[in-house]
Amino acid sequence: MPDDLIQSDLSTFQPGQLLARGVCRHLRGLDFVCVEELVPTRGLRVDVMALGPKGEVWVIECKSSRADFMSDSKWQGYLEWCDRFFWAVDGDFPTELLPDETGLILADAYDAEVVRMAPEDKLAPARRKVMVQKFARTAAMRLQGLRDPESLRAF
Repeated sequence: MPDDLIQSDLSTFQPGQLLARGVCRHLRGLDFVCVEELVPTRGLRVDVMALGPKGEVWVIECKSSRADFMSDSKWQGYLEWCDRFFWAVDGDFPTELLPDETGLILADAYDAEVVRMAPEDKLAPARRKVMVQKFARTAAMRLQGLRDPESLRAF
């Protein structure tokens, strides 16, 4: 890909997008691949969905402030679409607000660290197949859109 498609001006990112960037970088080091802002089902949009080397599906919600977390009333709906659920926050976030039964990732725009591993609740095989296909199609469509934006205009 041309360098201009790879380089990003971080000043244009929202705080949650900066957290997502660091999370995705860290997870890539764990052999996961990520798609940001993926829609698992109508009415839900996860900040990061990660697909692991053994087919594991993780959802990471990035919260940039107390108000951002307090206004999120949909997060429990994400649990049925992943094997593990995490919050990603920066070092200034009041982590005592986050439920203990969820994972915790501390992140910035450049990297992250899994501080608390989320408990595993494995997806049913049929649901896993749906999520892996949705992940693959979303990633492929975005790549195709970068290479040939006009190819997606009909949809």
